[in-house]
Amino acid sequence: MIREVFMPALSSTMTEGKIVSWVKAPGDKVEKGETVVIVESDKADMDVESFYEGFLAAIVVEAGEVAPVGNAIALLAETEAEIEEAKAKAAAAGSASPAAAPPAAAAVQEPEPTAPIPAAQNGAGTGSGRLVISPRARKLAKTLKVDLATVKGSGPHGRVVAQDIELAAGKTPTAPTPAPLAVSAPAVAPVATPPASSPTPAVPGQVVPFNTLQGAVVRNMMASLAVPTFHVGYAITTDALDALYKQIKSKGVTMTALLAKAVAVTLKQYPLLNASYTEQGIQYNSGINVSVAVAMEGGGLITPVLQSADQMDIYSLSRTWKDLVSRARTKQLQPAEYTTGTFTLSNLGMFGVTTFDAILPPGQGSILAIGGAQPTVVATPDGMMGVKRQMQVNITCDHRIIYGADAAAFLQALAKLIETEPQSLTL
Repeated sequence: MIREVFMPALSSTMTEGKIVSWVKAPGDKVEKGETVVIVESDKADMDVESFYEGFLAAIVVEAGEVAPVGNAIALLAETEAEIEEAKAKAAAAGSASPAAAPPAAAAVQEPEPTAPIPAAQNGAGTGSGRLVISPRARKLAKTLKVDLATVKGSGPHGRVVAQDIELAAGKTPTAPTPAPLAVSAPAVAPVATPPASSPTPAVPGQVVPFNTLQGAVVRNMMASLAVPTFHVGYAITTDALDALYKQIKSKGVTMTALLAKAVAVTLKQYPLLNASYTEQGIQYNSGINVSVAVAMEGGGLITPVLQSADQMDIYSLSRTWKDLVSRARTKQLQPAEYTTGTFTLSNLGMFGVTTFDAILPPGQGSILAIGGAQPTVVATPDGMMGVKRQMQVNITCDHRIIYGADAAAFLQALAKLIETEPQSLTL
C-alpha cells in the first residue's frame, strides 16, 4: 500500500508549513513514530513523526518549499517492492499539476544524502528513545565517523548539535555562524546559536515576501479588526517595585516575571479580564496563562506563555520565562507554549517608549501595553511636590464582554499591588 504524507496542522492558526529539512531520504526505512521531516509552522520548528511503518518512497515537497496544510509532501510505501510504483506516482502527479506541487526530489542534503541513524543509536539526544539531531550535526557525524550512540546532546530538549559531534571527535568546536531566517539549516539550531543579527538588507524598490512568522502575525492582526475594542490608561508608581527588583535581581528574577506575576495575581480578583468572547457567551478560563510578546530577529513576534502564572513562585516563574525566551529565539517552542495564553503583556519600556496601545490578540479579552518608568514630578499626600518613577500602562479590551468600569477597576487593583504590596509577589 502507498500512503501520502500530508502537511500537518501543528497549531490552530497554521494554514501552511515550510519544509525545514527531511530527516529521512528516499528509500529509507521508516518506523512508526519516527521523525521523518522537520516543518516550520507559524512560529516554531516541529519534528513530524510517521503514523505508519514503511519506506520513504518519494519526496514531493523539497526542503525550503511551502505547502498548504493537508497537501501531500511525500509518499510512503509499505514494502520495498512498491517504492518504484510510488516514485512513478509522484512523478505523474508532479507533471500533471506542476503548480500544485513541486516535482519529486532526491535527498535534501545534496549532493550526498543524509544516512538514517540505526535504531540502536536512536537514544542519542533524547530521553524518549528517539534521535533528536540537527541536519548539520547528522552530516558531520557521518563525515567524522562519530558513533551517535555515544554523543550527549547539548541543544534544546537534548538535541544533538554540530558542536557535540566535534567534541566527540576530539576537535575544538567551531562557533556557529548566524544566517538569514529563510535558510533551512539554522532553523533547527541549538540554543547556543545566536539568531540572525539582522535580515538581509532589502534593495530599494524590492518587494520582500513575508516569512512564515510574519504571515501568521498578519492573519492574526486582520482577524483583530473584527473585534470592537476600547483602551484605558493608568499611571502606576514603580518606586516600591523597583526597590524589590534590586533586592532579588541577583537571584535570577526578571522584571518581566515580576510584572507577569503582578498581573496574574490581580486577574484572580477580576476573572472577567481573563475571559474571552464566544458566540454562546463569555468563556471564563480555568487557568491564568500570561502571554508576553517577544520580538523575533528577521521580523515578526511570538508570545511565549507562562502557564498558571498566578500559582508559580517568582523564582520559578523567572526561570521558566528565561527558558521560554531562549527556545523561542531558536524556534523550539511547542504549540501549547505559545497558543494557550488567556491574557497578554506587551512591554516596550526597554526601548524608551512611554505609552502605546496594543492590538488585541485573537481569542483573548485583554492585552496590557506597558511603557517605561520615568521620573515624574507628582504631588505628595502632604501637599508638597516630589519626584517618583511612574510607568504608563494602557489596556485594550474586547468591548463585547468587558466594559470600561471593569478595565478601570482591574488597573486600579494592579496599581495598588505594585505601589503598596510588591513584597507579596515573592510569597
